[in-house]
Amino acid sequence: MRPVRTAVAVLMLAGATLGTAATTADAAPAEGPRAAAACPTGWGSGAKGGTTVGADHLEDIRTGQHECYDRIVFDVPGGGDQIGYHVQYVDRFYADPSGQYIPVAGGAILDIRVGAWSYDLEAGMPTYPGKVGKALPGVNISGYSTFRDTRFGGTFEGQTQVGLGVRARLPFRVIQLDDRVVVDVAHSWTS
Repeated sequence: MRPVRTAVAVLMLAGATLGTAATTADAAPAEGPRAAAACPTGWGSGAKGGTTVGADHLEDIRTGQHECYDRIVFDVPGGGDQIGYHVQYVDRFYADPSGQYIPVAGGAILDIRVGAWSYDLEAGMPTYPGKVGKALPGVNISGYSTFRDTRFGGTFEGQTQVGLGVRARLPFRVIQLDDRVVVDVAHSWTS
């Protein structure tokens, strides 16, 4: 009888140990490799936007790097969430309305137009210090995965124009947020 009791005790102890091990295995480790981010796809590369004429003033353009995309942000204080924009890929970048060709480095070029002035006509001074044909002031995109170059196209009839050189014709999205327009360009078609 004693061997039977011992066998039952061993089996119960083994079962309890296996149950504890299974519970521990199901728990997520406190540290360790992160799961790969699920990068969005399906943004497409077709033109996006609508009316671009605006009455508010562009005050800043800044960029940032994210795990799945590079981002450019146009700050328009007072613009609310109704700032107009039009973004599309072009073969060559031309300043509007002069038609001046402005070279932009990269495998593809996004022509970005935001419904905001970069110049205050009443005060007679710029609200954004961009110079036509030059790189965006204060924007450093070295080391970015997607962005390759930026060029200021100028302001005309309530819209500011920027040429954004990217690595290739990649999917992008445009987001209107309070007082800014955001353009995200994905690092790849399938991430």
